[in-house]
Formats: sequence, structure tokens, C-alpha cells
Amino acid sequence: MDQRAQEIIDECKRQEESCLYTSTALFSWQKETRKLRIVFIVVPIVCGSFASARILMRDPTYDWAVAILSLIAGLFPAIFKALDLDVSLATIADSANRFKTLQDGFRQASRIGATSKTEDLEEQFTSLMKRMDDARSANPTIPDRHFTAAQKKIKGGDYDFDSVKKA
Repeated sequence: MDQRAQEIIDECKRQEESCLYTSTALFSWQKETRKLRIVFIVVPIVCGSFASARILMRDPTYDWAVAILSLIAGLFPAIFKALDLDVSLATIADSANRFKTLQDGFRQASRIGATSKTEDLEEQFTSLMKRMDDARSANPTIPDRHFTAAQKKIKGGDYDFDSVKKA
């Protein structure tokens, strides 16, 4: 194998690893965002329900509780919209899937593409890098806590395949 092909294979392996860390961090962030979304949808419904119970109870001692529950029920949808959680969830999921797909592409290029001509391997690598540039430009900034969680998960062996270990 010539030096150029080996350099391309090495770079494919680096890009594969980069995609693994990025997609894992994005999936971690996506899980957290889903939970937040549920909280921001369910809490106002529950608070609004309890606040509307004031109609049934005429006791003035509950006025403060009803006011606070009504405030929460009114604020949560505004906060949800301000944080743009609906759009963020879709963006995070799209980016995670793009990087996971690219990870597979780089892995295949480094292993299977390595058996073809250097020109074919270079063409495959160039195509993957164009897709990588597109994925990076659309990728939201990942919070550090999710990248740290991804590192821990990957180094813990969660993404090691049994078939690769046997080989």
C-alpha cells in the first residue's frame, strides 16, 4: 500500500473516532432535551388543573397557591418557546444521525475502501469530508457535560463490538 493511501486510511480512522464522540454526545443531549420537553409540557397542565380547582374550593387560604400554580402554568409554555426546545430537539436528533452515519462511512472507507485503488479511496474520502463539513455547519454547540459523558461512555467500552473484539 502506498503512503498516500495509508494517510487517507489514518485520517478516516480519526474522523470515525471524531464522529463517534460527537454523535454520542449529541444522543446524550437529545435524551436530556426530551426529558426537559416532557417537564415543560406536563408541569403546566398539572399546575393549571390544580389552579382551576379553585372554582370548587371557595376557601381564601388557597389564593396564594392558586396564584403561584397559575403563574407557573402560564410561564412554562413561554419558557419552553424561549428555549426553543422543539426546534432544538429536531436539530440535535438530525445532527446525531448525520454524525452516526458519517462514522459508519469513515469506518467502511478505512477498512473496505482501503482494498481498492488509491484514487477510489481518495474520492470516497473527499465525498465523506464534504458531508462532514455540511454536518459540522448544521451542528449545534454541544454542552461540555454531554461531551464528558460521551467520553466516559466510549472509554467504558459501551461502543465496542463483540465481533471486532473476536477478530
